[in-house]
Amino acid sequence: MTKARYLRLADMLAGAIKDGKLAPGQKLPTHRAFAEQCHVALATATRVYQELARRGLITGEAGRGTFVRDLGVPLTLGVHQTASDGLIDLVFNMPGEAADAEMLRKGLRRLSAAGDLDAMLRYQPHAGRLHERRIIADSLAPRLGPVDPEQLLVTSGGQHGLALLALGLFQRGDAIATDALTYPGFKSVAALQGLGLVPVQGPRGMMDADDLEKQCRAHKLSAVYLMPTVHNPLGGVIDLPTRRRIVEIARKFDLQIIEDAAYAFLEPNPPPSFVTLAPERTIYVGSYSKCLATGLRLGFLIAPKPCQIRLQEAIRATTWNAPALISGLVTGWIQDGTLQNREQARRQDGAARQHLCQQILGPASVVSHPNAGFAWVPLHKGSRADPLIARLKEQGISVSGAAAFATTVAIPQALRLAFGGVPSDALEQVFQTVYDTIGNARVA
Repeated sequence: MTKARYLRLADMLAGAIKDGKLAPGQKLPTHRAFAEQCHVALATATRVYQELARRGLITGEAGRGTFVRDLGVPLTLGVHQTASDGLIDLVFNMPGEAADAEMLRKGLRRLSAAGDLDAMLRYQPHAGRLHERRIIADSLAPRLGPVDPEQLLVTSGGQHGLALLALGLFQRGDAIATDALTYPGFKSVAALQGLGLVPVQGPRGMMDADDLEKQCRAHKLSAVYLMPTVHNPLGGVIDLPTRRRIVEIARKFDLQIIEDAAYAFLEPNPPPSFVTLAPERTIYVGSYSKCLATGLRLGFLIAPKPCQIRLQEAIRATTWNAPALISGLVTGWIQDGTLQNREQARRQDGAARQHLCQQILGPASVVSHPNAGFAWVPLHKGSRADPLIARLKEQGISVSGAAAFATTVAIPQALRLAFGGVPSDALEQVFQTVYDTIGNARVA
C-alpha cells in the first residue's frame, strides 16, 4: 500500500535529520514555505511537521519557528524522562539520606513483631484496610480539617491515584484544563486514556482564574487538574482569593477539581485546600513518595462519595489493593511521628539546597519554592535549551528541558533542575558546572 504523501515527506526529512544533513538547531522553513517548495497544500505541510514532532525530531518555539532537535539529548516526554547511566541525575527528584535505611529497618522490625502478621499475606479491601484509612485520615486533619476515612482510598502511590482517576472517572475524548506547565506523569496518564489537555495560563504555576473561565467557554471541559500548593515544576502556591475564584468557576461549569498534593508538605503555611473549599467536587491526590522514599509506593485519594464505586473498581482492575506490607509500614511511621519528622527534615534539606542553588545561579535566574529540591531556569529569548542540555551531558550532568512539562504547542526554552537526590558534598560543584555551562543564556 502506498504511503500518504505527508508520511513520505516526513520520512524524507527524518532521513536528512538522522544522516546529519539537517543539523541540530537548524531552522526549518515555515509551513507555507515548505508547502511551496514541495508543491503540496499548506495542510499537508502542517501534517508533515506534526509527524516529525511526534517522532521527536523537531521542536517548535513560539515566535521563532521550527528547529531540528538534538538527537543526542534524551526526549523527555512524560514519565519516560531519564538520566543516562553514569551521569549526575538532575532529572528525577529523589530525596533521601543515610538515615532512611535505618528507618526502614526499624519499621520492618516493628511490623515483624506485630500481631496478625498473616493478614498482610491475604487479599485486602480494594480501598485499603479501614483502620489504616483512619490513621491516614486523622493525620491529615491539621492540614485539611476532618477527613471521613470512608472517603479515603489507599493507592499504590500518587501516580497510581492519577491513573485511577483517568480510568474510573473520565471517558476517552474528555477534556481537562491544566497549567501550561504541568506534571509529566499526568500528561502520560491522559495520553494513555485519550484525554485532551487544555492549557490555562498563569504566573509561576498559579492558574489564572479568568483564563480558566475563558477556556471553559471555548471548550467542553470535564475537570481541572492543578497543583495549588507547591507546583511542579515552578514551585508556586495559589493564593486563597484565586482558589475561591477557581471553585466558583468549577461550580458554574460543573468541573471536577483534581488537586495533586505531592509536594504540598513543603509549604508550612498553605491556604485552605480545594478539598476543604469544594469537597463536593474535589479529588485530592496524596503521596508519601516525596516525603518518605520514592521506592515506597503508597498514596491515597480523597473523593466525593459518588466517585467511590468507580474508583474502587479502578483499583480492583489495576492492583486489587495497595500492598499491605507498605501500608503497614507507612501508617506505623505516621503513628510514631516518623512521617512528621521526615517532612520537617525534607523541608530543611530542600531550603538549604535551594539557597545554594540561588546563591550560585542567582535568585533572578531561578523560579522555585524556598523549600523545594527542584528549580526552573528560564532562558533568554533567542537561547535554546537543547544545546545546553547536550553540553551539560558532556559535563556529566543530566537535566530536563521543558518538553516533559509543557501542554502548549510551543515549548518554552528552560531547564528544570531536580537536585533533591544529589549528594550534599557534590551539590556546590554541580551548581557551579551548570552556571558555567549555561552562561548568559539564563534570565538574570
